[in-house]
Amino acid sequence: MIKSMTGFGKSVSESSSLTVTAEVKSLNSKFTDIYCRIPKSLSFREIEIRNLLTQALERGKIEFNLTTNYSDVASSGTSINRPLVNAYMKDLKESSEIFGGNDPIELFKIALTLPNAFNTEVASEEQAMAEWQQILKTVTDAIVECTKFRLREGAIVSDKFVEYIDKIGELLTEAEAQDKTRIPAVRERLRKSVMELMGDEEFDKNRFEQELIYYIEKYDISEEKVRLRTHLNYFKDVLKEGNGKKLNFLSQEIGREINTIGSKANDVVLQRIVVNMKDELEKIKEQTSNVL
Repeated sequence: MIKSMTGFGKSVSESSSLTVTAEVKSLNSKFTDIYCRIPKSLSFREIEIRNLLTQALERGKIEFNLTTNYSDVASSGTSINRPLVNAYMKDLKESSEIFGGNDPIELFKIALTLPNAFNTEVASEEQAMAEWQQILKTVTDAIVECTKFRLREGAIVSDKFVEYIDKIGELLTEAEAQDKTRIPAVRERLRKSVMELMGDEEFDKNRFEQELIYYIEKYDISEEKVRLRTHLNYFKDVLKEGNGKKLNFLSQEIGREINTIGSKANDVVLQRIVVNMKDELEKIKEQTSNVL
């Protein structure tokens, strides 16, 4: 089954001390392009997270967001350095009296941004490992949800592919029927043209037959019809394999055969059929750029 590159997954986990939220969004792209937004405290884990995303999602423009919220200050291992913040506040109040503006809330916000305003306690190794395992599971669950989304989208796209391929197949059947009347029509047009130019008395039937054979070979689309039918059937087989790159290649081959039929058509009805084939093929190409 094919997968769409469009997907979204979210997972939230809660423990007694920590709430973790992970979101994964992916869009179509020729390459793997990952953008991670994670807490600074987990920056050393970014490569590991990126590897998880690459292995599971393979390709696409991927946006990943991770947030962690501790239920209390003690659990987070971070507390306000009150003596230092008080000193900052005192200095800020004195400065504000000189320059104007003494909103205590605003001064407090400024104080918290100054160096060493927070005490950071190093969590125990056991606690850090437990938190990471929780985070890792949340990230994995979000990726799984994104993959499920991709599969659902892929199933919809797959149905569309079958619809478009079947339509091209129906048009090919029409082209095959039209081809049976096309060559006799070409023969008759050539015969009339030659007779009008040379007159009945000077009409050389042997030369006419030679010219007719040349034009029939030039306009013959037998091989193109066979190859196109083969490509359409193979497209459905590849669809079951779930290989998006191969589908993209096959769509190009299908387009090549349709274009050749169009260039050899020399028939208004057949050319209209070819235009409709191209219309359906364009729909396929739009979708192949968004599947893995």
